[in-house]
Amino acid sequence: MNVRLWKPRLVLGLATALTSIVFTTVGCRAGRSAGESTAAASGPPALKLVDEARAGGLDHRFRIAGKRPIDILQGIGNGCAFLDFDNDGYLDILLVDNPPVLYRGDGTGKWANVTQTSGLVGLRGRFLGCAVGDIDNDNDPDIYLSGWREGRLLRNDHGRFVDVSREWGITRQPWGTAASFADFDNDGFLDLFVGNYVRFDPATDRRLCDSGAGMSGCGPTWYPPERGVFHRNLGGKRFVRADDRLGLGATSGGTLGCAFLTREPGTAPILAIANDERPGDLLVDNGAGTCGNIGMASGIALTPEGAVYGGMGVDWGDFDNDLDPDLFVATFQNEMNQLFRNEGELVFRNDSARAGVALPTPHKPQVAFGCRFTDLDNDGWLDLVIANGHIRDNVDRLDPTTSFRQSTEILRNTGGPVPTFRYLSGNSGTDADRRLVGRGLAVGDIDNDGRPDVLVVDSDGAPLLLRNRTDRTGNWLGLRLRGVRSNRDGVGAVVTVHAGGKQWRRWCRADGSYLSASDPRVVFGVGSATSVDRVVVAWPSGVRQELKTPPIGRYIDVVEPSE
Repeated sequence: MNVRLWKPRLVLGLATALTSIVFTTVGCRAGRSAGESTAAASGPPALKLVDEARAGGLDHRFRIAGKRPIDILQGIGNGCAFLDFDNDGYLDILLVDNPPVLYRGDGTGKWANVTQTSGLVGLRGRFLGCAVGDIDNDNDPDIYLSGWREGRLLRNDHGRFVDVSREWGITRQPWGTAASFADFDNDGFLDLFVGNYVRFDPATDRRLCDSGAGMSGCGPTWYPPERGVFHRNLGGKRFVRADDRLGLGATSGGTLGCAFLTREPGTAPILAIANDERPGDLLVDNGAGTCGNIGMASGIALTPEGAVYGGMGVDWGDFDNDLDPDLFVATFQNEMNQLFRNEGELVFRNDSARAGVALPTPHKPQVAFGCRFTDLDNDGWLDLVIANGHIRDNVDRLDPTTSFRQSTEILRNTGGPVPTFRYLSGNSGTDADRRLVGRGLAVGDIDNDGRPDVLVVDSDGAPLLLRNRTDRTGNWLGLRLRGVRSNRDGVGAVVTVHAGGKQWRRWCRADGSYLSASDPRVVFGVGSATSVDRVVVAWPSGVRQELKTPPIGRYIDVVEPSE
């Protein structure tokens, strides 16, 4: 077994149950030595999330253009992404605007605008969201941009993006919103799902409706829903439409959020779709090469009272550490955010009230969009971050209980046998309390110190970049997967860590949230554990790989065995 460390050089003896593993530690910038926990036994640390966007050079501003009050298209907002487009080991930032804006990160929190030299500056269209994935397994992350009457595939050619939409068979969508890359057929190449919203043309359709207190943008049920599309990747050369393969004809339409998740390696991933004021969808392979929609049967389609909800952002995560993926869906004001606890066998129980994310809470009547499970203090329990902002720019006059600009929510997981979430927003003492028209949200580790950072889009202002400077955190381990038989980034891999008599499970994926893409690296907070006994990686190809006693407090590259 070969182990190559960047700095300092060191050779460690690691064993695996199946084959040799080559892995590399990268970007260890933490101020403490590996294995040294700074979490105090007296209680959880005070979170310290500092907005460093402007100080770091992230100077872009979004603007909502056009007539006021704004309509449903003007209010839908924008997405963002963390990605390492130049493969220098540090995350970069994509802000989806017209044109998109790309910033190169240097790992210290400084950002350089490289839009002009990256090939993005000439793009024109009503771009809204994005998905990030390596479509041709050349080790360069590629980008799909969704939008109103848009849809572009941008191939990364060594740090410069080229629009290959036409030659790859990608066509523009009526109103493309959420998008996700995943290897549905496990052929080693990422396929692409693109959700569509509603049928709307501001030039001919009704823009404003009477809210009861005045005219404002009409809601989604005023317009017919549009359904999503599925593009199958043919060997890293082009895509072909395969909507029936995913069973999209049986979906509700009106999609704003989507997220793939692999249940069993070697099988097709499932797809959760959040629809706005329409039943949620859960697409599952039926064993005949196509998918069935089990949203109703699984328990995620409706509220416990049998009502639809305004599904916005969506994310998978094991919030109760029972090794089963749970599902969170962000919703509209005065609707409880939906937290679906996995009971096994694709049956979910609505756990919103018990877990503390339902009404009454401090966050409603806020309107939730971007959302992400992430362990902010590395105590081994997934927290939640939610971006909020109303869809009506004149809501302050229509409803005195709410506002257009709203704060970002921090929900801390209390852990224990019955984990619940505690709201810190409005009293968090962090820059998350800044009010904005929150939409897209992405999570990533910009300085490779193991503490997740958060990027939030303000669709009528400057983005919020919350750098995680929490002083007392648990120990951690980060994995950067490199597929050989599987897709290059290992998207869909299921990773389980054993440490200190406990187990944690995470999934390799960049999708979810709202119109955004997050850091695909798999990071585990392991709390007070000072070492990791073993890590098991179940690759999409079906290969199972085991790492014995890997070093903690750093990122390691894990390469899939070729045999």
